[in-house]
Amino acid sequence: MGYLTGDSSGDFLFGALYRAGFANQPTSLARGDGLQLRDVYIGAAARCAPPDNKPLPSEFANCFPYLAREFELLKNARVLIGLGAIGFNAILQVLETRNISLARPRPKFGHNALYKIENYSVIATYHPSRQNTNTGRLTAPMFDAVFEKAKRELANC
Repeated sequence: MGYLTGDSSGDFLFGALYRAGFANQPTSLARGDGLQLRDVYIGAAARCAPPDNKPLPSEFANCFPYLAREFELLKNARVLIGLGAIGFNAILQVLETRNISLARPRPKFGHNALYKIENYSVIATYHPSRQNTNTGRLTAPMFDAVFEKAKRELANC
């Protein structure tokens, strides 16, 4: 959970997870606050908040082995949600490292876009950053639609 716990992005995310039934409470302020996630694992393409929230290619490269290892350990993962273009592209990169062929042309990021890639359902969404939520680029109903889609996909697995 890391950097999303206790900030506005986390509040927006956990609220959506709660409304969709993936979390037992709508907020998380700190470890040990009682948050329980169901059928959810949160990973990160970059593990720190760099200046201007723009990770360098070297930061992604340094963090990628951790993301790939986490994915390797998640044997039952079938629905993957990429928060923002960065998260979406990281998912595609992880799949490619597992010798999973991507369609050509490569899947493109778009809010609430769904791609079936072998045994996986990959959903893209705008990141719940303050910039996106305060400007209305991402609203709660838009974000809720992503997690409702994820629930439908999980039911079909």
